[in-house]
Amino acid sequence: MTCAAGLRSACSLLAALALASCAVRHGPAPVVDRSSSAARSGAAFAPPSQAAPEGFYTVRKGDTLYSIALEHGADYRDVAQWNGLDDPTKLSVGQQLRVRPAQGAQGTGGVQIGMARGAGRPDSRPLQPPGPQGANDGGPKTDPKAQRLPYSKENVASIAKAEPKLKEEAIEFVWPAKGKVIAGFSEPRSKGIDIDGKIGDPIVAAAPGRVTYIGNGIPGLGKLIVIKHENGFITVYAHNKAIVVKEQQTVTRGQKIAELGATDSERPKLHFQIRKGSAPVDPMRYLPGS
Repeated sequence: MTCAAGLRSACSLLAALALASCAVRHGPAPVVDRSSSAARSGAAFAPPSQAAPEGFYTVRKGDTLYSIALEHGADYRDVAQWNGLDDPTKLSVGQQLRVRPAQGAQGTGGVQIGMARGAGRPDSRPLQPPGPQGANDGGPKTDPKAQRLPYSKENVASIAKAEPKLKEEAIEFVWPAKGKVIAGFSEPRSKGIDIDGKIGDPIVAAAPGRVTYIGNGIPGLGKLIVIKHENGFITVYAHNKAIVVKEQQTVTRGQKIAELGATDSERPKLHFQIRKGSAPVDPMRYLPGS
């Protein structure tokens, strides 16, 4: 009996091992080659510890294409195009994305410098008769003449008035919502201000521009609107209940774009940001009466 019992135990053990072996072979854990997928998408892949080169950003945990684009003052469509991304949700930690256009992709207005010509046979063009002195020969110029005025407040004011003024960098903003400011700008913790309100209160565009993003693709901001303005300014409107504009739509200053809400927020409010390029700035510096 003892031998038979031992034999049965051994057979049971072998059967259990065989069953476990089959279970392991069934449904192996997927292995994703992040570097190869990033290469196929046109974006570089690098270890997280490697610093991204100028004009690139290394994807970190929790990033989305939309948050990356916003943080760098770019349109998410452009970032996707620069990196050949067909699916904006497929980003990998350590992946390097271009966040600025490649040099020469857009006109920069810079001076093009060509190669110097090698020494060759001199041209045999006839000499041109010299023009009047000071015309183009680098000689002393006699016209126009500068006028020296004695110092006085009147003369300083007249000179300042005559000088051409540079185009104002800032644009005119209006308050996007009627409510009390309940949280101020405190970078990097808070990149904008929070304005109190009731569910359904109108949210208006703070300045004329073009809607570049609508969605909830940035964690912590709920239903979101991003508008691009002149002179590199961007405004952000977060936690909306409903959005009444569409992407790529042109909006005017004071036009209703959304209704105040509490999406991804503990209370009804509007979180409002003004950015100059990629840098968030204090909206209170630009809003009237603040």
